[in-house]
Amino acid sequence: MDKETKTNSEQLKKQRKITKTDVQQFLLRGRTFIALFLVLAVFSTLSPQFLGIGNVVIMSKHVAINAILAIGMTFVILTGGIDLSVGSIAGMTAMIAGGLINEGIILPQLGIIIYPHTWMVIVISLAAGTLMGAISGWIITRFNVAPFIATLGMMYIARGMAGLRNNGYTFPNIIGRAEYGNTGFELLGTGSLLGINYSIWIMIAFALIAYFVTSRLPFGRHVFAIGGNEDTAELSGVRVYRTKVIVYSISGFCSAMVGLIIAAQLVAAHPATADTYELSAIAAVVLGGTSLSGGSGGIGGTLIGAFVIGVLVDGLNILGVSSFWQKVIKGAVIVLAVIIDQVQRRMQERIALQEQQEID
Repeated sequence: MDKETKTNSEQLKKQRKITKTDVQQFLLRGRTFIALFLVLAVFSTLSPQFLGIGNVVIMSKHVAINAILAIGMTFVILTGGIDLSVGSIAGMTAMIAGGLINEGIILPQLGIIIYPHTWMVIVISLAAGTLMGAISGWIITRFNVAPFIATLGMMYIARGMAGLRNNGYTFPNIIGRAEYGNTGFELLGTGSLLGINYSIWIMIAFALIAYFVTSRLPFGRHVFAIGGNEDTAELSGVRVYRTKVIVYSISGFCSAMVGLIIAAQLVAAHPATADTYELSAIAAVVLGGTSLSGGSGGIGGTLIGAFVIGVLVDGLNILGVSSFWQKVIKGAVIVLAVIIDQVQRRMQERIALQEQQEID
């Protein structure tokens, strides 16, 4: 009887231990929702106008910009990489668009200037951003350069090209001229459909496509496989080099779209457009549950993470917090998100080891 009681006691302790672990895992996995609820509660309490219609509209636009960048960053981080050039590519593509609208394409040999149609301006700018991302991916795969170094170099190259485009000056009033057929660019940032800004619709479209790609297409499975174990993925038939180049191209494309949206909202292109935006994108991705080591995460978490960062930044602005303190807080959020990610990984490894021991 004593032996049976002891056995039952051990089973109860084991059940309590499993329950505690499950709660810990639930809290870690749901950290993004918890963080979003907390920041909404705090800022709405400190500032009654925080959830006013006007501020919610402005905040949604900011969230959309960060979310689009973070979607591209998610693909990169899922492979175990990083892209520090997203903000600079956005600035470069904004300057490209501004130059095409205000100055056109000058052909001195023929003595003519070609003003592309607005849609062509957008296509050219998106192609330029995609190309920059593809070059980063090619350098990383072809020469085995660490993603951090390759994209750091690309960050400086893109930002430098943005400055060279107009000698460091802004392209103001990029509304085009009717006789050249290049008007309407500003609608990309200021226009709306069903009362919702175009940038938000673009974010929704990008998120749905990215979710479909990562969850339904073989390419998405290849991305996760590379992040999980690149050597194993290659032995399984995954074309690692090509997949990585495509992933960085996607990041470049998303960056270019963000540059166009910001330029359209401001009706001006500045070389410093989207400066340090890569930090917000990385923070959104990591806070959303995507592991920096790759192989786990998803687009849904990234979107919630983007909302957390957007609400945090806008809330600090409303409260009049210094921009310097905002950088400190944003950096602390990134560090905390990485620490939580490491804690979750170690917990999962420990649980997996315990389950294996029980099977043996």
